[in-house]
Amino acid sequence: MIESGARRVFQIMLTFRPNPIQIPADYMLKKLATIISVLFHPLLIVSYMLVLLLLINPYQFGVYSISEQGKLLLLVFMSTFVMPAFAVFMMKSLGMVQSMALHERQERIGPYIIAGVFYLWMFINFKNNTTIPASLTVAMLGATIGLFTAFFFNNFTKISAHAVGMGGLVGVATINSMFYNFDTFTMHTWLFGTLELSTNFVVMAVVVLTGLVCTSRLLLEAHKPGQLYGGLAAGFLSQFVAFAFLR
Repeated sequence: MIESGARRVFQIMLTFRPNPIQIPADYMLKKLATIISVLFHPLLIVSYMLVLLLLINPYQFGVYSISEQGKLLLLVFMSTFVMPAFAVFMMKSLGMVQSMALHERQERIGPYIIAGVFYLWMFINFKNNTTIPASLTVAMLGATIGLFTAFFFNNFTKISAHAVGMGGLVGVATINSMFYNFDTFTMHTWLFGTLELSTNFVVMAVVVLTGLVCTSRLLLEAHKPGQLYGGLAAGFLSQFVAFAFLR
């Protein structure tokens, strides 16, 4: 009796197949879209602009590699990301905004003004500093113009700040390729060694990244296509306006 019961339990154990946990594809896509949106947050774009300029041509900054401009990188990161983000965090703590993501158009007015003050302050410092190359000063002015353009249109529609930032990054890469550098540049990597890359390749890579970011915003249903196209145009054209003004 006991033996037959044990045999039956053993057979059940052999035939048991646990169902694998199935994660919906939409859930994974939205998680990936969220990660991309965070990595390319609008307040991080100026830091990425500086990294891009340092990678392509560090000599214009008077150094041989990006690692030698750690202080400048830290200054830009603190002034254009950490301090504006902290200000938004304080607004959230005081109940002035509902979320750090600023989903509502009306909630973005204050953060736009705060970030604009920091951006304008950085531009003035860059313009009056002879050690800062023209390419970075143009990029900073373009980012400032793009931000205030987004602030203006935010009164009528929730223009995508992500798209404004990425459009500006494409503009910086394009202007840098057309006016400030040679056709190719050398980059030292730990994994692939020394690489010689075309500045046109950088432009194409940034365009692909921009497509990923904008697609992520659509997947998260944060914006409509028109708000993304408007943001891209505003960010891209702002860089050329800045270039024409400072040239």
